[in-house]
Amino acid sequence: MTRSLFAPALLASALLAAAPAFAQQKVVPAQSEISFTSHQMGVPVDGKFRTWDAQIAFDPKKPEAGKVSFTIDTGSATFGVPETDAEVPKAPWFNAAKFPKATFQSTAIKATGKGQYAVSGQLTVKGASQPVVVPVTLKQAGATTTATGTFAIKRLDFKIGEGEWADTSTVANNVEVHFKLTVTGVGAL
Repeated sequence: MTRSLFAPALLASALLAAAPAFAQQKVVPAQSEISFTSHQMGVPVDGKFRTWDAQIAFDPKKPEAGKVSFTIDTGSATFGVPETDAEVPKAPWFNAAKFPKATFQSTAIKATGKGQYAVSGQLTVKGASQPVVVPVTLKQAGATTTATGTFAIKRLDFKIGEGEWADTSTVANNVEVHFKLTVTGVGAL
């Protein structure tokens, strides 16, 4: 049995986080990552998305005016195991041939504390959309801002792991999406 193929559900998560960026704001890909953790027969299995893009407009002084969107290449999900990685793009999992992209589009950003935000939005994977709320923590060091967070999704809500893989006793329904985004050009918190 291949390692957790379902996990990629995340995305989504992952996909998903809120990192700041106006026209001058830029995500630093080499210092950023969208990953996920699923559980296969109770054992955590970690993966990540190799290819994604984020468009972020965020002013810490006016978070409610911010916008965050992500596009994730579903075929780029990897667990670091060639046999598993070959299965993830197939129809039961991400069906990357038919649904090559997963997306997140924010609908609201709300400050919840110093450097803490709740980013609400729509996550779409395999043609299925669900509302999600993504908790985001921002920290600044010099000219960079790092946005981190984790949120959970249910893979079956997005049709990830269909057919024999829909059995949640083998692959758990819950998938955690993790993100770390390093961004330049964000105003002081």
